[in-house]
Amino acid sequence: MTIIMALSIYLTLGAVAGTMAGVFGVGGGLIIVPVLVFAFELQNIASEITMHLAIGTSLATILITGSSSALGHFRLGSIHRAWLKALLPGLVLGAVAGVFVADNLSGSSLGTMFGIFVLLIAAKMVFGLTPKPGSVAPGNWLMALAGGVIGAVSALFGIGGGAMTVPLLSRCGASMTQAVGTAAAVGLPIALVGALTFIVVGWGSPLLPAWATGFVMWPAFFSIVVTSVPFARLGVKLAHVLPAHVLRLSFALLLAVVGVRFLLS
Repeated sequence: MTIIMALSIYLTLGAVAGTMAGVFGVGGGLIIVPVLVFAFELQNIASEITMHLAIGTSLATILITGSSSALGHFRLGSIHRAWLKALLPGLVLGAVAGVFVADNLSGSSLGTMFGIFVLLIAAKMVFGLTPKPGSVAPGNWLMALAGGVIGAVSALFGIGGGAMTVPLLSRCGASMTQAVGTAAAVGLPIALVGALTFIVVGWGSPLLPAWATGFVMWPAFFSIVVTSVPFARLGVKLAHVLPAHVLRLSFALLLAVVGVRFLLS
């Protein structure tokens, strides 16, 4: 595959991921990771590192694409700073742990785990499996522990953590605005620490392609960032036009297809 063709795939991926993030209200990692794996396979990048390279690159893009969302929520005062501070130590340590777990897994094992995770998210969306809102927040130690789980799972699969953070904070008594706003902020330390750790653990690997630093592929990173942000705005507009239940089921079906593909590959 030529570099022009690869860049075209990356730019298209950014547009699709941004649009879906705006339409479905989820981070683009669930879309970015599988399509990057496909793109890397077309470039004949070693199968042993395609998953690792896709996840590391996805986390790097979330750092940029998630910043504008987090800043917007910060300006609107919808970030619960005390809870963010309590979650932060766990998020950082969990993200590092998640990357080291990924680094010690084979590409096929990591792909299988990603497929199972995506299928669980699809089932959650189809059946509306969400915890009931609560009113009592756990102490700082329990919040730090929850942050560790969120950070580890998010770094392991290249996502921002919103799928776990929003239900947690809702259970703790946050309004949906606070839960979403704080979840947007949670994604930034996960993405920063996760991406940097993926660079470190992948540094010097003989299987790395050109233009990669550790497990971050820079042409993919820049292309996705350039197109995903403006297309996310398009997705938000579409979300206000299309029926909510149709959107939810459509995205769940897409995730189910992605999950099955990873389990069978």
